[in-house]
Amino acid sequence: MRVLDAHQHFWKIGGPGQSWPDAEWPAIHRDFLPDDLRDAAQGLELVGSVLVQSQPDDRDTDWMFEAAGPDPLVKAIVGWVDFERPDAPARIAELAARPKLRGLRPMLQSIDDSDWILRSEIAPSIEAMLANGLSFDALVQPRHLAPLRQFATRWPDLPIVIDHGAKPFAARGELDPWRDDIAALAALPNLYCKLSGLRTEQAPGQPAADLAPYVAHLAEHFPDRLMWGSDWPVLLHAGDSYADWVQVALDLAAPSGEEAKANLFERVGVAFYGIAD
Repeated sequence: MRVLDAHQHFWKIGGPGQSWPDAEWPAIHRDFLPDDLRDAAQGLELVGSVLVQSQPDDRDTDWMFEAAGPDPLVKAIVGWVDFERPDAPARIAELAARPKLRGLRPMLQSIDDSDWILRSEIAPSIEAMLANGLSFDALVQPRHLAPLRQFATRWPDLPIVIDHGAKPFAARGELDPWRDDIAALAALPNLYCKLSGLRTEQAPGQPAADLAPYVAHLAEHFPDRLMWGSDWPVLLHAGDSYADWVQVALDLAAPSGEEAKANLFERVGVAFYGIAD
């Protein structure tokens, strides 16, 4: 089975603009670079990856292009920009001119204001994204879903992908109101979703099988707009290997046939990020 990883990270401890993870995350408190990803995915037909920013810092985004941009395994890069800076549109245009830049991701989960994406101050940055053909990775929690729907309606031409299924409260087994909010977002044609990051939303030792209702809901409402991502190496914090999460996703999403499997594990990500064959 061909696998395009639609969501993974690299970092160098102490690298440019890189302050996370720290020693409180021992399983991932080391450098992770392209050859580490190749090692992690041994035994799988990993055909490429989407490298996503992990630090809210321009220096980290620049470092990603230098450290991993030339690597053929990396097919697309999602960077970070301070959307509120007056010079953000110029920075966005400069980044968009770099090979492999396909999208941007403000770290919404770390912003206290759940309505931040509705601020008029960021409108010039969104307009610059549209002008340069970029997509928006929404690193959100359940508190963001209602404003995200307003945002997506306000910018109907902006391709948006929800990272990590919007991080439902899986550790507590809560489904509502996440369930209704996800269904409302899925009704919008510019919304996609990543089947990623859910294991680290569970409590330590909680079985992956407990994610079944969350995965089934995402698969039901995003049947042709759901893409698999590893969230590696953050995945290691949950104690899973790369292959473990591939198998869990197969078991719980239960794609019906080879076409559905190819969509989940490769084609949707390729189409969303505009990755050339």
